Amino acid sequence: MSAILRELLRVSEKAANIARACRQQEALFQLLIEEKKEGEKNKKFAVDFKTLADVLVQEVIKQNMENKFPGLGKKILGEESNEFTNDLGEKIILRLCPTEEETVELLSRVLSGNKLASEALAKVVHQDVTFTDPALDSVEINIPQDILGIWVDPIDSTYQYIRGSADIKSNQGVFPSGLQCVTILIGVYDLHTGVPLMGVINQPFVSQDLNTLRWKGQCYWGLSYLGTNIHSLQLPDSERKGRDTQSQVTEDTSSEAECSHRFSAVISTSEKDTVKAALSRVCGERMFPAAGAGYKSLCVVQGLVDIYIFSEDTTFKWDSCAAHAILRALGGGMVDLRQCLQRSSETGLDWPQLVYHVENEGAAGVDRWANKGGLIAYRSRKQLETFLSLLIPNLAPGDTCT
Repeated sequence: MSAILRELLRVSEKAANIARACRQQEALFQLLIEEKKEGEKNKKFAVDFKTLADVLVQEVIKQNMENKFPGLGKKILGEESNEFTNDLGEKIILRLCPTEEETVELLSRVLSGNKLASEALAKVVHQDVTFTDPALDSVEINIPQDILGIWVDPIDSTYQYIRGSADIKSNQGVFPSGLQCVTILIGVYDLHTGVPLMGVINQPFVSQDLNTLRWKGQCYWGLSYLGTNIHSLQLPDSERKGRDTQSQVTEDTSSEAECSHRFSAVISTSEKDTVKAALSRVCGERMFPAAGAGYKSLCVVQGLVDIYIFSEDTTFKWDSCAAHAILRALGGGMVDLRQCLQRSSETGLDWPQLVYHVENEGAAGVDRWANKGGLIAYRSRKQLETFLSLLIPNLAPGDTCT
């Protein structure tokens, strides 16, 4: 199991290198955009782009995992279709070829004969990458490979990847938009139960060298299985005690105003006004709009905010699985917002965690894998309970997705 996680970390960094190369090399960047087909469109955006980098990243992850763990590549599902149509009307299935020269030839067909761009892309695709985390070296956990499924979002927040600025300033550490909101998401789940087991979030664009203009990234991971919880955000004892104390104060404070202002939330820029109004009464000014479902979840993982809440049905299994696994390792989780609001002794009082193995009945296209009830991502159960106890009285029926 830890061998699979180590390989996922490595391929996520390889993917990040591809994303950075495509964004930084002008000859490549101008060629990236291709419209999604109707069945693949995410209805949240008026115009939703598919990039060549998206598809390449997804195929690199699939092929590398299949090479190392035969049979696993077929269990990797993602947002992107690897079928392209070039200027000549040819349909081409994009895949990673055994050699760099063969990949150049295939990419050249996709790019309508653009040899320069094809060679530049093939070079980074076939470049070997080493990436390790010492925290994983001492961990050996055995989980049968045949129960594992993997969700991949090769480049989450595609719009920011294509159009996002490198000069956006953060608000208390949270970036509202820009390249920092781009993430590569890989989530591993149990095919039988749908429970997320491992997650990798690679943030390719964290800091830029002002001399070379090259970007450096950061990778976050977590593993949660049968009581074993490890992650890349191990806190020093002093900080852990500080967080525990803060949670206790939040729970025990009698003044609702004092209590509520201890919460911070990251939200979608498209969140409903009614939900934002309710949140403002709970969080005060500590409500941060940001782009990218993966990035907003990462803000919770990093501890920049307490909660990520989204009331609509335009996030998908590939958006949430990776962060959900990491949050489970941290003691938190990701729940269905609508089901939380409907909780009662009759429906059951367990928190309705998102699951990743079942399609939405009657849905078509990408909507088969939508998080239909919205979501809440959180770092601790106590925080979730207290947050909802404050939010629910401020929400009118019908304020969230139906």
